Amino acid sequence: MANCPENTRLHKFISFVFIIALSSTLCAQAYARGPYSYTGVELQNAVDEAYEKFKGLKDGKNADYIPILATVPSELFGVVIVTKAGDVYSAGDTDYIFAIESTSKPFNLALVMEEYGPEEVQEKIGVEATGLPFNSKLAMELIKARSVNPLVNAGAIAQVSMVKAKNEEERWDKVFQNMKDFAGTELKVMDEVYESEITTSWSNRAIANLLYNYGRLYSEPEDALRVYTKMCSVGVSTTDLGFMGATLANGGVNPKTGKRLMKEEYVHHLLAVMLTAGFYDESGEWAYTAGLPSKTGVGGGIVSVVPGVLAIAAFSPRLNEAGNSVRAQEAIDYISDKFDLNIFKPRKLPAVM
Repeated sequence: MANCPENTRLHKFISFVFIIALSSTLCAQAYARGPYSYTGVELQNAVDEAYEKFKGLKDGKNADYIPILATVPSELFGVVIVTKAGDVYSAGDTDYIFAIESTSKPFNLALVMEEYGPEEVQEKIGVEATGLPFNSKLAMELIKARSVNPLVNAGAIAQVSMVKAKNEEERWDKVFQNMKDFAGTELKVMDEVYESEITTSWSNRAIANLLYNYGRLYSEPEDALRVYTKMCSVGVSTTDLGFMGATLANGGVNPKTGKRLMKEEYVHHLLAVMLTAGFYDESGEWAYTAGLPSKTGVGGGIVSVVPGVLAIAAFSPRLNEAGNSVRAQEAIDYISDKFDLNIFKPRKLPAVM
């Protein structure tokens, strides 16, 4: 029976069907992966490589104009990828709690957009990059609109003042709860950071008063200043920051909790502002190299978003002259380049098997 021609033909037919079925499955999997799909092993390897490659960088120094930030250990370094499904890949000091600082600004902007819509944000604050340092008062004098971008200090103080509330306490409760919702976990204000900042906030106080004078602040100046300073003093880990970014990557839905925090049709407006102004006055260079909507903070954190795919967050307190973490930006740029995440690059379909 083993040498029967009919059996041989049957075996060949079954083998042929199996090969066709396997090929079809592999082709389907290739197309299902798409140009932005990577295995967990690939993502973890990239995070490990970025951490090892840049952990020895000694460039830059801690921010010291906020005294408490100068005391953070300079060698801390953490890198995290959080996918839109909530999968986490991490290396280094990713559980260390640091001050979120200006990295908080896009997430509060999301709250303001939810309350008013993108058009009113554009009208009452603006969405143009200033091309000047994040704490510039000269920008308000040179630019007729006074506040023109919600991710520099003037615009961020203005956006805090726009949060709908009967009083300062209610305004802070809404701002803080929104941040916790984006992180998908409980957060705390770092009291020492807040006290260090509020007692030395002469520059931001001047900005708030100038905005109020020009009719571009929507609450009392001291009210807005205190809420803004508390917002910047919230403590987060690199993993928390990764989930905040992943919520934007996931179209406004937190992948950990499933809670919608922002209308999907508003997310691209927010990401556009992050791309043009999220890296302070190095935003053009960042778009040119990494090509990702991002936000940095002088506490050493950076979060970058690949829309519809994942977020990359990194933390290290050594900053360059523009106020951006040296190690964190190198790590994110490395991962972006490794996986061709730059949003300006053409996407290629996988080859047909």
